[in-house]
Amino acid sequence: MLRELDGKKPQLHPTAWVSEAAYVIGDIELGEDSSIWPGAVVRGDTGHIKIGKGTNIQDNCTIHSDADAEYGDYVTLGHGVVCHAKKLGNYVLLGNGAIINDGVEVGEYSIIAAGAVVLENTKIPPHSMVVGIPGQVRAQTQERHHNLIRRTSQSYIEKSKRYRRQGNLGS
Repeated sequence: MLRELDGKKPQLHPTAWVSEAAYVIGDIELGEDSSIWPGAVVRGDTGHIKIGKGTNIQDNCTIHSDADAEYGDYVTLGHGVVCHAKKLGNYVLLGNGAIINDGVEVGEYSIIAAGAVVLENTKIPPHSMVVGIPGQVRAQTQERHHNLIRRTSQSYIEKSKRYRRQGNLGS
């Protein structure tokens, strides 16, 4: 479901897909081949949220920001992620159930592990593997991790195209 708020309505690239069971409101920009899955809430009521191309926001995610926010290209937000990040670089993967608090910036090709909690205003360098509560950089991502990030993003691009072909046009 797409909703306008204060004269601002979500702007979707023609190839983007939003499940009819998602709730997307306000100042949202969704890029080429990006997708928002059932149960997700993306709320742009206090700042502009720009979501790049090939990014997937999986089932039951909550996306909000108290200021403008930018999510890069080919980003994956796993099931049940709560994300208030200020910036996610290209090719970032947030594992299922991760919590990313206000003001967080995550560099490209980084992984935030499932269940990790990244505290307010943390800056995660590129190529970081973050785990734990609170989330800490424990290692550098390797090519096998980068391949996982790219494969996951591509699989969701293909899934959204499959849904569209079968008449699940979403919002």
